[in-house]
Amino acid sequence: MERDEARLRWIHHRIQSSDHRHRRGRSLLQTAQVSSGLSLGSGEYFARMGIGSPQRSYYLELDTGSDVTWIQCAPCSSCYSQVDPIYDPSNSSSYRRVYCGSALCQALDYSACQGMGCSYRVVYGDSSASSGDLGIESFYLGPNSSTAMRNIAFGCGHSNSGLFRGEAGLLGMGGGTLSFFSQIAASIGPAFSYCLVDRYSQLQSRSSPLIFGRTAIPFAARFTPLLKNPRIDTFYYAILTGISVGGTALPIPPAQFALTGNGTGGAILDSGTSVTRVVPAAYAVLRDAYRAASRNLPPAPGVYLLDTCFNFQGLPTVQIPSLVLHFDNDVDMVLPGGNILIPVDRSGTFCLAFAPSSMPISVIGNVQQQTFRIGFDLQRSLIAIAPREC
Repeated sequence: MERDEARLRWIHHRIQSSDHRHRRGRSLLQTAQVSSGLSLGSGEYFARMGIGSPQRSYYLELDTGSDVTWIQCAPCSSCYSQVDPIYDPSNSSSYRRVYCGSALCQALDYSACQGMGCSYRVVYGDSSASSGDLGIESFYLGPNSSTAMRNIAFGCGHSNSGLFRGEAGLLGMGGGTLSFFSQIAASIGPAFSYCLVDRYSQLQSRSSPLIFGRTAIPFAARFTPLLKNPRIDTFYYAILTGISVGGTALPIPPAQFALTGNGTGGAILDSGTSVTRVVPAAYAVLRDAYRAASRNLPPAPGVYLLDTCFNFQGLPTVQIPSLVLHFDNDVDMVLPGGNILIPVDRSGTFCLAFAPSSMPISVIGNVQQQTFRIGFDLQRSLIAIAPREC
């Protein structure tokens, strides 16, 4: 939760201080596998990617809220523990250093020159950071793929620190110029989708495909407009029009979730945030309504930012109030129980997986996105939402 709070501040800072652009392209289907990082102590989701020549496999954190893709690189001046061996650029015949004066180097938010080579640095809201050389390399969508995505710009991180839990780095899937998605969109199509498996379920598959290309969008999906912030291309905004609890629409004006013309406000879909953050006035209405609808459930003390909790210890089954997120064009996300209440300890305490936003933006996190296939079609400016598509 502390990482979520810091990430929220970082997202707001990026919006206030940035300006980027994105690409478009044609269509070809490609897939990689995405799994929960819960077994490693992470609330994020990891994509399994092949990198280098010869190809080696790495877990990268799937992040739709950032652009720069990076991995830990040998030699390390400061590296955290990861599951896979450290990537060594000297062992890859397809690695190249990016020159300092190149357009790729100039597209970075923070860059510097070391000789003729370009250096990068990314810092996140929780003070996690990665710095090193900007390079180009061959990427493969999955460990067994034979199709290389060549000359992908990425950060070869020799100094990395922060709240990382076993992943080799980060797969930037935002809408900015340097994101992995933007770099491959011209060759495989301007669309991708993912379905985040239920991290707590023992009944579902442990992984699900991250799909690129026009056919990434499922036939069963409903579509709602995709908005882009005029200040920054990184984030994917949806038009959140309301919330219902227990079948009753809450008295929240849609304007509380609206993206303004000057780039403030709005509701972002972000795979790198865990619980959904709602602007304070709207959150107060949601919290009070959920508590009122849950009067028959045994309460428990709040945990950090999660202030609506229940004690389910010893209860074989529990019926909880429904919760629906409403989007423009009559698209509803009817949340399963596991997307509404989450376990916070081993003593049967479950909490509402929503928290007030400390910034004037709302962020729909990966807990609420679980088991839905979420697709982004940049050519048509649409978000696709399909339930039970993992």
